[in-house]
Amino acid sequence: MDIFSNLADGFAVAFTAKHLLLALLGCFLGTLMGALPGLGPANGVAILIPIAFTLGLGPVASLILLTSVYYGAMYGGRISSILLNIPGDEPAMMTCLDGYPMAQQGKAGEALALSGIASFVGSFFATWGLVLIAPQLVKIALLFGPAEYFALFTMAFATLGGVTASNQAKSALAAALGLGIAMIGSDSQTGSERFTFGHIHLYDGIDFLIAIVGLFAISEVLIFIEHHRGGSAAQSGAAKIGKLMPDFRTLTRSYGTMIRSTIIGFLSGVLPGAGASLGSFLSYSVEKNTLDREGKTFGKGDPRGIIAPECGNNAAAGGALVPMLSLGVPGSGTTAVLLAVLLQLNITPGPLLFRNNPDIVWGLIAALFIANFMLLALNLPMVGLFTRVLLVPTRILMPVVAMISFVGIYGLTGSTFDVMLMVGFGFAGWLLRKLGIPLVPVILGILLGNEMEVNMRRALQISDGDWSILLGSPLAIGIWAIAVAGFVLPIFFGKKVKKQMQAEHSEEEVEEVVKGGD
Repeated sequence: MDIFSNLADGFAVAFTAKHLLLALLGCFLGTLMGALPGLGPANGVAILIPIAFTLGLGPVASLILLTSVYYGAMYGGRISSILLNIPGDEPAMMTCLDGYPMAQQGKAGEALALSGIASFVGSFFATWGLVLIAPQLVKIALLFGPAEYFALFTMAFATLGGVTASNQAKSALAAALGLGIAMIGSDSQTGSERFTFGHIHLYDGIDFLIAIVGLFAISEVLIFIEHHRGGSAAQSGAAKIGKLMPDFRTLTRSYGTMIRSTIIGFLSGVLPGAGASLGSFLSYSVEKNTLDREGKTFGKGDPRGIIAPECGNNAAAGGALVPMLSLGVPGSGTTAVLLAVLLQLNITPGPLLFRNNPDIVWGLIAALFIANFMLLALNLPMVGLFTRVLLVPTRILMPVVAMISFVGIYGLTGSTFDVMLMVGFGFAGWLLRKLGIPLVPVILGILLGNEMEVNMRRALQISDGDWSILLGSPLAIGIWAIAVAGFVLPIFFGKKVKKQMQAEHSEEEVEEVVKGGD
């Protein structure tokens, strides 16, 4: 009963005019950003981080705004997938397989309505999973010592390459880059300077918000400029949706698909590093193998081929918040960005978050419930408005993104050096994406590098330098086993995922979306 009492207190926090307005704003902006091909939830959240801090929003308000953007972007990713056969982000690729054929059959409105309802079902029940599972996971996390936390952080690095990262060498290189950046500054124990090269601005290290905004937002501007050169994602008239009439008979026949896909998606989100991409792929694959083994309807406009991936990827978005809040380990690329927000607000996610900051965590969870209903209300009647963003020329859109990033970072730090450093990270992110190196492990290395080092040092001090302490408990051994499996399996499994995605998309399209992370 304590859980429901805490949830009631959370609704008391969330039900204020300010927080409701921020949730509505976040849902609206997130859906717009999700609709833009390639932008996705991680980039959307990164773009708005400077605004949240520049406006001086408190911890609860900032998190409500940014998580609403997260959920909104997961909803919005389906719009360009269905109308243009261009996925808004990596998880939305599976929606293209049946969504675009339905649009070609003149059923774009029905497809968008079904996907909106499926997104609501996945998100709503995943949020209930967060309510019920996260507090229980906290009890287990209280058993963790320095060795277990070091193994946990290693597992996060091993698994965050993503399900499509068949080239794990690039993921390892990205993690090493992030760890190297985290080492810049003063040593936390000895006070000696590391990799500062005598530059006074680097004595305190590199602010991870500067790295995040540069790697995600600024690199996205450069990518858009390179590929679109001022044009829009859609031609005028390409975003026609017709009549928005959800087929309720289809919904009643698809309740089994919704249940299975929600469970699969949520479990995929809870696994650190699996994220919405795995949830979307597995949900679609299970339904296809269960309902259409001969391939007669799936891939040709079957409504269940839309419902399954949308339930799966939105349930995974909620599930990814479980390890972030309870263990301090992000479950996806976007939750890695949200983890940076928590750290910037001097809030340490993990077992003590539920005890020390119950108003923040339960207010956030309550706001997620509210955001789900807001998104359902926005996405059904206003989807026509959201599709118009596909017609906005990038010569207008991208300067706005750049302006927000520049003004936000300068307003936050007041340093021109930090602005130039952000631009440098932007060009670095552009180069990494050109080389097919994922950005999420870089961010994770910057975020968790110092904590990883501190826990390793503590474990070795306890054991008087005996490295076997890192495998000194069954819990640590189990985490190491998951880390090894999470690193090795995508080498084989990732090829199958990419093959499925390329059924409707060229290899270049798949690679371009995957480079941005989810």
